[in-house]
Amino acid sequence: MILCITEKPSVGRDIARILGANTRRDGYLEGNGYCVTWTFGHLCCLKEPHDYCNEWKNWSLSALPMIPSRFGIKLIDIDSYKHQFDTIRTLISQCEEIVNCGDAGQEGELIQRWVMQKAGCDKPVKRLWISSLTDEAIREGFKLLRPHEDLEPLYTAGLCRAIGDWVLGMNATRLYSLKYGVNRQVLSIGRVQTPTLALVVKRQLEIENFKPTDYWELKTLYRDTLFSASGKSFDKEEKGAEIVERLKAFPLVVTDVVKKSGKEAPPRLFDLTSLQVECNKKLNLGAEDTLRTIQSLYEKKVTTYPRVDTTYLTDDMYSKCGGILNSLTDYQMTMTPLRGKKLRKSKKVFDNSKVTDHHAIIPTGQPLPPGLSKAEHDVFNIIALRFIAVFFPDCSFEQTVVNAKVDNVGFKATGKVIIDPGWKAVYAGEKVADEQEKEGDDENSSTLPVFTKGEEGPHSPRLVKKTTQPPKYYTEGTLLKAMETAGAMVDDEELRESLKANGIGRPSTRAAIIEILYKRGYIVKERKSLRATPAGIELVGLIKEELLKSAKLTGIWEGRLRRIERREYDPKKFIGQIKQMVSEITFSVIRDNSNRRIVAQQGEAAPDNSSKKGKKGTAKKKTSRKDAQSKESSPTDA
Repeated sequence: MILCITEKPSVGRDIARILGANTRRDGYLEGNGYCVTWTFGHLCCLKEPHDYCNEWKNWSLSALPMIPSRFGIKLIDIDSYKHQFDTIRTLISQCEEIVNCGDAGQEGELIQRWVMQKAGCDKPVKRLWISSLTDEAIREGFKLLRPHEDLEPLYTAGLCRAIGDWVLGMNATRLYSLKYGVNRQVLSIGRVQTPTLALVVKRQLEIENFKPTDYWELKTLYRDTLFSASGKSFDKEEKGAEIVERLKAFPLVVTDVVKKSGKEAPPRLFDLTSLQVECNKKLNLGAEDTLRTIQSLYEKKVTTYPRVDTTYLTDDMYSKCGGILNSLTDYQMTMTPLRGKKLRKSKKVFDNSKVTDHHAIIPTGQPLPPGLSKAEHDVFNIIALRFIAVFFPDCSFEQTVVNAKVDNVGFKATGKVIIDPGWKAVYAGEKVADEQEKEGDDENSSTLPVFTKGEEGPHSPRLVKKTTQPPKYYTEGTLLKAMETAGAMVDDEELRESLKANGIGRPSTRAAIIEILYKRGYIVKERKSLRATPAGIELVGLIKEELLKSAKLTGIWEGRLRRIERREYDPKKFIGQIKQMVSEITFSVIRDNSNRRIVAQQGEAAPDNSSKKGKKGTAKKKTSRKDAQSKESSPTDA
């Protein structure tokens, strides 16, 4: 008998149907030589401190740092989990071979391997690795099962991530709570959540401390076109006013008219982060809501695997794209310009070297099932339009730059005319979330009248008052982009792609990190803007150790985890660095004699180490201890 273990019952049912395992049992399906069972996501987790020694059960500075000599896993203490685990363990003992059918990613690999390890699995294992849950993809995946050993580096990276998060989260949370907390409140610290909070706090303080400054720009109106003086701005109106009066006596002379043709390529396909950014911008969906929605679309087989960090497709996908486009029946009028033409194959879309585990998020070609929610329809529409757009030609435009002089002062006017909308026609007037469109650039997109070199005439010089503007508050979308690039705010897509290697968090966990900051009272949302609470600002201000709050340094660790996936970095070295860092931070904080204190406002209490029983509030304290420990030890919660 071959045993297949999936991550969810719904996926198990789909795979069982394809394999012919149609007989229902308690916790599994069987038939045709197969048994198909499932986990419920994480059945196991890293052991908690008190599982290693009694001394670590109580929260005490003297017990820190807590660094086990060897990490262990345990079954999560939930009755339904225990029952399902017993089913899996029994089936493992009875089978001849196992197919790991967990989600094809780092976390999925970790979930499945921990369960098999806990069950004492000694059977040969193969890996199902698919990017969609369509019947065709499942059948093809079972024909091309991967050796279990191929995914060992992925598991190792996931394990290093989980251990690193445990060592830093468990120790730093206890350390800061005991040293700086008031009334046993928990000050939650994490490898990714704290640098993310620091990004929000830094931006907010920049805004609050920003002092606006007025300045004046020199412009002139000629033939109903506004020309701007090159490099002419004044900190005082009087300085500019003198020049304005002088220029009135001279005509404007056109010195040069330059026309340049340009092209704008279609925006890239979506990875998870860019999809979350787009849905936040267009639909006002939060990052977690977008992830939940795209996960649902994936499980309903209409979109591909969502937890990806690439915007590319593999070359072999090109032959399938025509069929996927034809399946999008609601978009056939939009695709009329593609009819009868060979599909475009751009290196910005198809590139094997840019795809590792999974390709970009695209439709699968399956018809939309009835009963989709509005959010599911809207998110699918965004994915479908982007997929269609990449096969359209570039947008062609002509840019005209008119240079002029008044006396010895240079002026310039710029206009842009769309010659062929190309891919922009897909969006039919909708404002496209395009990195190349900059706010406040209206003058560069205006249409100009025809100018001739050497012409001259009267004009109306003037001063235009401007005021320096502070940076904008983060939205969930812009915060996700900042996490993706370790805090570097860049618009250039090529540069953003290169910075992804050292982004903080993984695409699959960034939304959860933002949710954690909400739940712990460190940030709030005001309309679309994210604001740090007083507790969040105080906490970041309290932390003097840059290693705990630097997005750049955390990004370096993330880069090392990715290198572990590629067998390019020693996992023992990574864990050793985390342990050393936590030890240094622990001793530094303990030696702090500043007597600083912070009251975290999320209402979470640190454990009471008293041995007294039965007092009012005991149950709440036990819950707080469990929450504080289990949250920090979760591999998806840095």
